[in-house]
Amino acid sequence: MASPLHVVMLPWSAFGHMIPFHQLAIALAEAGVHVSFVSTPRNIQRLPKLPPHLSSLISFVQFPLPTLGDEHQLPEGAEATVDIPAEKIQYLKVAYDLLQHPFRQFVAESLPDWIIIEFSAYWAAEIAREHQIPIIHFSVFSAATRTFCGTPEYLVGEGQRRLRPSPESLTAPPEWVTFPSPVALRNYEAIGFHASFFGQNASGITDAERAAKTFSACQALAIRSCNEYEGEYLDLLQKTVQKPVIPVGLLPPEIKDTEGDWSEISKWLNEQEPRSVVFVGFGSECKLSKDQVYEIAYGLELSDLPFLWALRKPSWAATDLDALPPGFSHRTSKKGTVFMAWAPQLQILAHTSIGGSLFHGGWGSIVETLQFGHCLVVLPFILDQGLNARLLVHKGLAVEVERQKDGSFTREDIASSLRLAMASPEGEPLRVRAREAAAVFGNHKLHRDHYINCFVQHLQSGARK
Repeated sequence: MASPLHVVMLPWSAFGHMIPFHQLAIALAEAGVHVSFVSTPRNIQRLPKLPPHLSSLISFVQFPLPTLGDEHQLPEGAEATVDIPAEKIQYLKVAYDLLQHPFRQFVAESLPDWIIIEFSAYWAAEIAREHQIPIIHFSVFSAATRTFCGTPEYLVGEGQRRLRPSPESLTAPPEWVTFPSPVALRNYEAIGFHASFFGQNASGITDAERAAKTFSACQALAIRSCNEYEGEYLDLLQKTVQKPVIPVGLLPPEIKDTEGDWSEISKWLNEQEPRSVVFVGFGSECKLSKDQVYEIAYGLELSDLPFLWALRKPSWAATDLDALPPGFSHRTSKKGTVFMAWAPQLQILAHTSIGGSLFHGGWGSIVETLQFGHCLVVLPFILDQGLNARLLVHKGLAVEVERQKDGSFTREDIASSLRLAMASPEGEPLRVRAREAAAVFGNHKLHRDHYINCFVQHLQSGARK
């Protein structure tokens, strides 16, 4: 009997990347593939627990994050982007790049059939070549986002070959998009995106150069997407990248028993009317300012809709009480509730009283929310969130909060968007389409049996001999 395929996975040290890799690892293990998931000890400890029946097929390979000199020092225990302010992420990249040394030794000893990486680990390409191991580039972003970013020559090309020389060049769909598309950045988004993606950092290599190198070295592009949602972008990707493009499905997470106590949240939800509550959550990567948190709070109050807000205490707040406007909790106590402690987002979204979500528009959160058919109100802040928001609005699945030219927004903008999506007659088509979308986003059989099986077939056909 032939031994199972062995795949090594190496995600970037951000939970918005590690979680999709983890979900893909589980899906591959369910199909009989042996997966070695490589990261640092604390990151692995914080990942969701594996289903017990898959423990023999998924191995967690822990490499300590290398320590840096005083100039690039990270806070103690910081191993992922969530642990550090944005300006220190460049130093995490320096430490991450030093993982290539233990990774090289591990690959030499284990000789896997495939290595699955993303933009960050450009140095894994050389390691793979040394041992003639094929590489898959797994994109945790949507196909629309991946299409918007372009192929290697447009990421690092010179002169006319580089079509992204300035933030302004990111504010319109690129020339290779051959159909009407709303997927582009606003001016205020483009400034940060361009600096982050194309700007120099302490690691000595830009993110655009990382992406170009990893993509040039890969044998195929796997992408967390499906034809049912963005088939036109997957088709365009296939035409432009000149390599196999393999959608692995949306990887919707399964609801499992929670390890923490959420009885207080559950009790509150049980007292609400079906589909009446707005779930508000911006995750841990979006570091919101005091003005932003306060305007969101005042907007929720002004909307007069029931809400449940999962809010982590911001770094600028001395106490939980400081994180909200004076008197807010008292004034809204009969309408909504704010939980500052841990909250099980998936279980909350699955509750029958939730009808919509106010969130940042991250791709993972979109999948989590639409699998339950909730209407979406998007307030994007970083990276691909604005691109996702434009496509959701274009497809009639979301309302995007209005912003000023500088990116600011008001409580009135929040309130009017929430009322439109959740309560107004004009928002009924949106609510209907969102419920219909659950047939795709929540179809675990489609994503597991069709997309994952096709991906496994590709891995089997192209495995290292």
